Amino acid sequence: MDFFSLISLIGGLTFFLYGMSVMSSSLEKMSGGKLEEMLRQLTAKPLLSMVLGAVITIAVQSSSSTTVMLVGLVNSGIMQFSQTVNVIFGANIGTTFTAWLTSLSGIDSDAFFLQLLKPKNFSPILAFIGILMIMFSKRDKRKSVGTAFVGFAILMYGMELMAAAMSPLADMPELEGLLVQLNNPILGVLVGLLFTAVIQSSAASIAILQALSMTGAITYGMAIPIVMGLNIGTCATSLISCIGTNIRAKRVAVLHVSIKAVSTVICLSLFELLNAIFHFPFVGLSVHPWQIALVHTIFNIVTTILLMPFSQQLVRLTEKVVRERNADSSPLHADAPLLDDRLLRAPSIATAEAFNVSTHMALQAQDILLLGLPLAKNYSLRDDKRILEMEDQLDQYEDKLGTYLVKLSAQALSSSDSQVCSKILHAIGDFERLGDHAVNLVRVAREIDEKQIAFSPAAQAELDTITAALDEILDVTVQAYLNNDADMAGRVEPLEQVIDRLTSICKDNHIRRLQKGSCTIAGGFILSDLLNNYQRISDHCSNIAVAIIELESDSFDTHEYVRSLKQMKDESFAKYFDEYKRKYTLA
Repeated sequence: MDFFSLISLIGGLTFFLYGMSVMSSSLEKMSGGKLEEMLRQLTAKPLLSMVLGAVITIAVQSSSSTTVMLVGLVNSGIMQFSQTVNVIFGANIGTTFTAWLTSLSGIDSDAFFLQLLKPKNFSPILAFIGILMIMFSKRDKRKSVGTAFVGFAILMYGMELMAAAMSPLADMPELEGLLVQLNNPILGVLVGLLFTAVIQSSAASIAILQALSMTGAITYGMAIPIVMGLNIGTCATSLISCIGTNIRAKRVAVLHVSIKAVSTVICLSLFELLNAIFHFPFVGLSVHPWQIALVHTIFNIVTTILLMPFSQQLVRLTEKVVRERNADSSPLHADAPLLDDRLLRAPSIATAEAFNVSTHMALQAQDILLLGLPLAKNYSLRDDKRILEMEDQLDQYEDKLGTYLVKLSAQALSSSDSQVCSKILHAIGDFERLGDHAVNLVRVAREIDEKQIAFSPAAQAELDTITAALDEILDVTVQAYLNNDADMAGRVEPLEQVIDRLTSICKDNHIRRLQKGSCTIAGGFILSDLLNNYQRISDHCSNIAVAIIELESDSFDTHEYVRSLKQMKDESFAKYFDEYKRKYTLA
């Protein structure tokens, strides 16, 4: 093997890793955040969790990436540690898919159909189709499919380069002498472990081993321990990812290593024992690429079958090894979201989780106002303190979400994910401002309580009507946001206009009452503060609703939309406006 063959080998490995990265990111985009939702719903069921782990690993083309995702999800509080064990088992099975793909390079036949299965023959066709889909398709999913095709073609080209670079090794006696050392199973495991830990990809390690096997220099006796070792080596990525996480997330990485290590010890010991007894004739035979994929698959399936019945014992053992500290023993505060940067490896999952956190923020904004609106009528010191605490949490939501979305926007997002991020960015500022107005209502309520100000029965009845309208606009706005319902969002602006109308009428009525002496000037100032905050609350609800509608239609011109509505150009607006005007009236 000369210098130029080494360059070709490095180049082939580079193409392989890049192609895998392109393909996995495209496949992940196609999921559109569905993987995250599946993780939430199915991880409580062992068999479904295992299937899900396999599916996700096939989608992202890396069991270590799946484990890193699990670390991030547990660290974020989305998943419980005990739910991850079966997903890891599934990921171990799913990772074998790539080995079967790369084994196609080893097909050696003159039959037309088998020749067509060779990557060097069909991958250029896939690449051409992929380029056409990228260039001429307008739909984001089709572009992602095309990119996945191109990524696969690059991956297989890299595999061909590695195989070609290693072909001269078949005639090197030095290689045979070196490989004899790998007949030692312990050394074989160590080689596979260290090599995979360095390049951070078990798929790439398998591919290199398959390329080397085409020289005829690799036997079953060498391949089996190496395959087992590279399965342990793939844990290096998850171990690195758990740095800086909470105890529960660290347990995921330790559990991953434990499963791989225990599997290797059991299977290697069993294989060596049986070989010593029965002297398997195939041990000294040369292994082909597809047979390496078969060894990899059998190892992961057998270990899953052996260990899955003891999954909860493995969980408890890991919990004993990685003990919880007192500072980390309390569960994550439900109102203090933790968006883990590790989820950025899968942008669709990160986007889905960012939206999930924003829904908590939306519900929090609604809850804080449901506490704040009645305070002017019935002041409560407990609700006063609670509102201030909740408003501080809303500030945290906005800060964390804003920072996270900046990082997320730097990733390669699909158009649907980009749309979701835009909606969140447009909404979180308004949700935070709703909390500020709740605090304003607290201050007004304090003043009413301290000065013993009482509104006239007529004024109080008007305020009750406006408060009822505000309760409804908050509910409609939040539900429209949670469900991404543009039709429901269309009801917000008409109700906002009705609320504006109600506040104007209330102000005019107050002036008349003031002239008649039935209201005080001090009460008038308080009333004005309340009504101004009511208007601002409905304005922010309108902003959120308009963002939902405009982003749904792939445009964003808030001012033009609102202007057209006010000119009654929209029939549904007029319908809802009349409906709410009849529902909320002032005497």
